[in-house]
Amino acid sequence: MTPRLDMIGMVVSDMAASLAFYRRLGLDVPPGAEQQPHVEAALPGGLRIAWDTEEVVRSFDPAWTRPSGDGRRDLAFLCDSPAAVDALYAELTAAGHPGHLKPWDAFWGQRYAVVLDPDGCGVSLFAPSEPAPEAAADRAV
Repeated sequence: MTPRLDMIGMVVSDMAASLAFYRRLGLDVPPGAEQQPHVEAALPGGLRIAWDTEEVVRSFDPAWTRPSGDGRRDLAFLCDSPAAVDALYAELTAAGHPGHLKPWDAFWGQRYAVVLDPDGCGVSLFAPSEPAPEAAADRAV
């Protein structure tokens, strides 16, 4: 069997805060999962995302220590439009999540922003700056 990517795993220091953050981003996290040490949610296309508390990781890897610095993980969420990037960034920062990069029009053709999750990891929010060529052609007909 050829290996295939099946799950994205994240180690979190506060399960409830992390799940609340990712629910705001539209992930279907099971209700009542906040008290569990391991939580999984299905993603479109069959991929899974999972959260484990630091204690769970230390239970099978006693030498594990919390990473320091940033840039160790970055999840990117596609938004419906540039305005949706701005609105979601505003919603998340108003809820107390630190903004890292305010929404801006990136040179690579996206409206782009980064907010930090409860563990300080970057979460990118993006949308194409311009409608895709086929979408523009459909409107012209």
